[in-house]
Amino acid sequence: MLLYKQKKNHALKGTRFLISITVLGSAGPIRFVVNEDELVASVIDHALKLYAREGRLPVLGSIIDNFMIYSPIAGTEALVPWETIGSTGGRNFFLCKKPQPEKAVDDEKASPMSRKGGGSWKSWFHKSRNHKISSH
Repeated sequence: MLLYKQKKNHALKGTRFLISITVLGSAGPIRFVVNEDELVASVIDHALKLYAREGRLPVLGSIIDNFMIYSPIAGTEALVPWETIGSTGGRNFFLCKKPQPEKAVDDEKASPMSRKGGGSWKSWFHKSRNHKISSH
């Protein structure tokens, strides 16, 4: 009877499995055991804490909203934070920072040094190229 109860409790706990998370720019993957019912956001949080505890480089920070997890099985789409990690069917993942949107700079607020010449790098390149061609 006692053996039956232990198995029943284990079934309620869910399946646990080892995952491997590779952090872009780091020396090697982080490995730890997760419950299949854990949310992706929780896995990101645990990975960031473990990464920091091990003193790995580059330093990532601890704000989970700044990161995404990708699964090679799922393709190029990042996993949704409120999905369960077991729903992906994968055991290997990639952790990377979310791309930060470029801050728009108003022309009024731009410093004189930042908009010197008033153009993009492409226009600068073409101007300098045309200048070299015409001076020869």
